[in-house]
Amino acid sequence: MTDKGRKKGPNASKKNDAEVTYPSYLALDELLSLQRPRSQPEHPDELLFIIVHQASELWFKLIIHELEALIGLMEAKDTLGAVTSVRRVNALVNIVTGQLSALETLPPQRFAQFRGYLGTSSGSQSVQFRAIEAMSGMRDAHFIQVLKQHGDIPAMVSKAVERPTLQQLYDDLLIAHNVTIEQVYGEAHQRPLQMLAEGLLEYEQGFGLWRFLHVQLVERIIGPATSGTGGTLGSKYLQKTMSQRFFPRLWEVRSKFFKG
Repeated sequence: MTDKGRKKGPNASKKNDAEVTYPSYLALDELLSLQRPRSQPEHPDELLFIIVHQASELWFKLIIHELEALIGLMEAKDTLGAVTSVRRVNALVNIVTGQLSALETLPPQRFAQFRGYLGTSSGSQSVQFRAIEAMSGMRDAHFIQVLKQHGDIPAMVSKAVERPTLQQLYDDLLIAHNVTIEQVYGEAHQRPLQMLAEGLLEYEQGFGLWRFLHVQLVERIIGPATSGTGGTLGSKYLQKTMSQRFFPRLWEVRSKFFKG
């Protein structure tokens, strides 16, 4: 059969298509041009500061993507699928947390040398991080008040606030299986519902570890009494959120086994 008569497979490239390469597929020219230090002369540590935060936002994007998948599986009552999904979410949270160690190498006096060039920018303005908090279960009045400090609540966050929390979705799974959380933890061996509960608690612990290390990092660099960039509360806000629980009922069930 001639080339003219041979059928092309679904992955066959068209003659006029440009060859896809590693740099073009990942848009590396554009990606590597997005780090734009503002300090004059350019401070040698500002590139570190920019890349860690940009990388965090990329991981936040993926965490939101995977949380959407997890929520969809829980809504569909696919417990085993949710168990697998939450494992990936937890792996991503661990990566974001690990990145903080790079900023621990930034001495306070060196950050002070370029901090003024950041203007009013602050991590509290991260819409994606706020969306993750809301998707996870933060809905209290203080959280909503903090959101409104920066103007209208972003659509991404507003949408997340209107949806059921992960705790509510887990409760719906219990109802669908006609069991209580006490029954789930009363079994001698872990089954899918308990495996999912443990995965969700691991997610909350991972998120809590990020908060704790972030508080420590902020205080290590700018001190506990210093306001955050742009006049924000800095570590004080993060400290307040450290005591909040995404899955209160999954924590409460533990104490029921030790009463007496």
